[in-house]
Amino acid sequence: MQSNRPSILCTGPIDESILRMQEYKAADIDVIPFTQINTTLTETIEKQVKEILSKTAIVVFTSGNAIKSVAGYLKDKQPDWTIYCIGNTTYDLAKKYFDAENIKQTAFNARTLAEMIIPEINKDEVIFFCGNLRRNDLTDTLRQKGIAVKEIIVYQTSLIPVTIEKEYDAILFFSPSAAESFFSKNTLSAKTVLFVIGNTTASSVKKYSNNKIIAGDEPDKNKLISKAILYVHENSIHH
Repeated sequence: MQSNRPSILCTGPIDESILRMQEYKAADIDVIPFTQINTTLTETIEKQVKEILSKTAIVVFTSGNAIKSVAGYLKDKQPDWTIYCIGNTTYDLAKKYFDAENIKQTAFNARTLAEMIIPEINKDEVIFFCGNLRRNDLTDTLRQKGIAVKEIIVYQTSLIPVTIEKEYDAILFFSPSAAESFFSKNTLSAKTVLFVIGNTTASSVKKYSNNKIIAGDEPDKNKLISKAILYVHENSIHH
């Protein structure tokens, strides 16, 4: 029997426990990751991470995957770092693994975070722990102001495109790489509304689709899902 609930696709992983919450039972939610993360480091990168852990440093994270990768080398010791990171989920992870007092600033996107860093660090070198598909927003903004950025790639993102047969009322994108992967294999009904975690992901989605795009108010997956459920119900756009 076909469900009369709205159908929503998440193109990246979410905390499966939230699907058991009453709020999310108002929709049929499928989770199909279109990217795969690998945090296995080479010996060279491992050595770099361990060296920085023993030093005083200014460190930037724009991804929870980067935090998880680096945190694997903490071994119950707290580094002498001044940390800048993206807000919400990434910030929550940073607080889980690092001393909250060392987290100096958070922002909703990388460019804004860079603008916060510039007046505070007196042109010291910044360590940017990132993935292989990282965007240029943070590095370009800092380097234009003469700030040296040392990038250390601590995770790899691979695209895993999947062809989708089902029509969805809403599709959620949590990263530009997931959008690239999804649209390499799929086209959409004009009715499908696209929800994105932030402006960077929105810019990527616009390259591939003219469908309506709604950005989250903050970089929080759970809140984006809630927003999508509410929107689809209020606008009665069920396929």
